[in-house]
Amino acid sequence: MSQNVILPIAIWAAIILAGLSVLGMGIFGIRSLYYGKVQALSTGIIAIPGVLILILRGVMQTWVQAGIYTLVVMFALALAGLLIAGVRQLFI
Repeated sequence: MSQNVILPIAIWAAIILAGLSVLGMGIFGIRSLYYGKVQALSTGIIAIPGVLILILRGVMQTWVQAGIYTLVVMFALALAGLLIAGVRQLFI
């Protein structure tokens, strides 16, 4: 018998808490969007990784591959954004 009975319970508790926090952020984000406290563009930008991972999951074989490719694409987008902002500042 395993000595570490609490470990699976702790892992599931952490997963459930993380899921509830993401759900809460989504609900309050939609609420803020509804009340006009947040612009739709900023909410759309925040949703890019979630949409990207769902699209890549449809193309890739596993969630792990989709997650890794999402990370790489998001790094590339961040680098492109920094590059564009820097070049734009050069000419303004």
